Amino acid sequence: MAGPLRLPGRHLALALAVATGRAVSEEWRAAEPGRWLPGQARPEGFGLQPRDARPPDIEGGRRILAGVFTLGGATLAAGAGGDPWDRPSPSRAFAEALHRFDWLPGLIAAGPEGAAEALRLVLEWRRIFGRWNGFAWAPEVMARRVFNLACAGPALAARASEAETAGIAMDLARQARSLLAAGGTAGAAERAACAAVAGAALRGIAGRRLLERALPRLSRALAITVEPEGGHATRRPDAALELLFDLQALDEAMVQRGLAAPDAVQRSIARLAAAVRFFTLADGGLAAFHGGGPRSPSYVAAARAQDETGDRPTPSGLDGFQRLDSRAVQVMADVATPPAGPWSTQACAQSLSIQVVAGGRRLIEAAAGRGIDAASTMQVGERPYGRMLSGFAARVLGRRLTEAEAPVEVQRHEAPGAVWLELDHHGWMARYGLMHQRRLYLDLDGGELRGEDRLTPTAKVQGPDGRHFVPYALRFQLHAGVRAQVSQDRRSVLLRREGDPGGWTLRNDALDIALEPRAHGPGLQLVLRGQRRADSGARVRWKLAPATAPTIARVDAPPTAA
Repeated sequence: MAGPLRLPGRHLALALAVATGRAVSEEWRAAEPGRWLPGQARPEGFGLQPRDARPPDIEGGRRILAGVFTLGGATLAAGAGGDPWDRPSPSRAFAEALHRFDWLPGLIAAGPEGAAEALRLVLEWRRIFGRWNGFAWAPEVMARRVFNLACAGPALAARASEAETAGIAMDLARQARSLLAAGGTAGAAERAACAAVAGAALRGIAGRRLLERALPRLSRALAITVEPEGGHATRRPDAALELLFDLQALDEAMVQRGLAAPDAVQRSIARLAAAVRFFTLADGGLAAFHGGGPRSPSYVAAARAQDETGDRPTPSGLDGFQRLDSRAVQVMADVATPPAGPWSTQACAQSLSIQVVAGGRRLIEAAAGRGIDAASTMQVGERPYGRMLSGFAARVLGRRLTEAEAPVEVQRHEAPGAVWLELDHHGWMARYGLMHQRRLYLDLDGGELRGEDRLTPTAKVQGPDGRHFVPYALRFQLHAGVRAQVSQDRRSVLLRREGDPGGWTLRNDALDIALEPRAHGPGLQLVLRGQRRADSGARVRWKLAPATAPTIARVDAPPTAA
């Protein structure tokens, strides 16, 4: 099957065009006309307070009152009443979180003293960054600041003077208008939703006009961002969750204004809620794929509490993922090609990767990085399939994933007491003429997960090239809390989390087994290695079962469907 047409230098040409357009846009936004012409209608303060259902970080707010900012995995000690805006940030992630006002909900939730401190920090930000700034006014940063400021506006206004309230409201309107004219396709729905929330919060003609501009843009953006069956175009479960939170806040704010949200918003809320239900694992957190995070159970539960659909059955597949469930073991498998184009800046080339929850606790993660060498799946040879943009193109377009389009075929089978998947991945065919076939069999009664990973040669592997030996590695990325011990016969590994008296045993028939540091970041990975001739392929069988179960001498292969 012919692959997609790839034009040499197409990403560089696209990056040049985007960079030129971005430079013109930023020049306009930085100029006086660009700052003031869009803001002719002045808001009349705040009319209502949109409710963000995300649980606030109250402890983080209390630390800020003590002068300690902990954001983006870094800490800045500014001192009580100190100013974080006039000193260097410890990391870029910290600076982004600071300018997104991620700290604002937790600080206000810390009580009257926190709200007063929040007002001081917002006014200081206005003084230094109220005029356009390339970093602070970047679309992805500004979107979250607009949302957080809109939700906090009335609480700030209750402690501000009339002049201060008017200034904050005017700045919010100006930023929301700027937000609608900035950014690309991938974040358009999020930006429009944040601008619409600001329009709902502001009183007067300015708020109404902002809503009138934002809602049509939001409806168009949702059509390409939210998949018909549910899920986000990035295929990130946490992206679906975050957009759901924003749309829920908008829907409730419009109800407060006596308005109905557009049909596109209502449909998207229902679809995203279905996706969040599907991706919620047995521990209450989210499945984590394509650069997304798990989120805490309380965080996920806050979004699901707004779900009015009740206890609908969870589908077996959604957004290119398949889910296997038993009382003891839960498996989520990525069974589609990675997202492409602007949606792929955090995407991973890791088709057929799996995440496993055993005994209600995470045991095997889908990935610990973006490449195949950091995934819970099989790699052939030393080079990955797919690559990330670099250099100038990456600086402009982001580190998009390219050349990772490989078909995946899925068959699901169910029988009394068992469910299993038969998966085919074609990512290695062009280079090695091998197809990765993965079978996952879940024993619903015994609580065992059996797997078989095959490398099957195709008609392309003929002649001398087919006799070359090809190395392969089957990896399992272990959760950070998992302790692992290889048995003396090197045919099994005991996996145990703290507080788990028994643990789980992963048996296998691989030629070589090793526990190694992850290729990216802290933690361990279990690696099963071997070498086979390309014309004969390879097979590795493995089984995950409770460690308290009787020892089984060999690993049974999943059954083949009739």
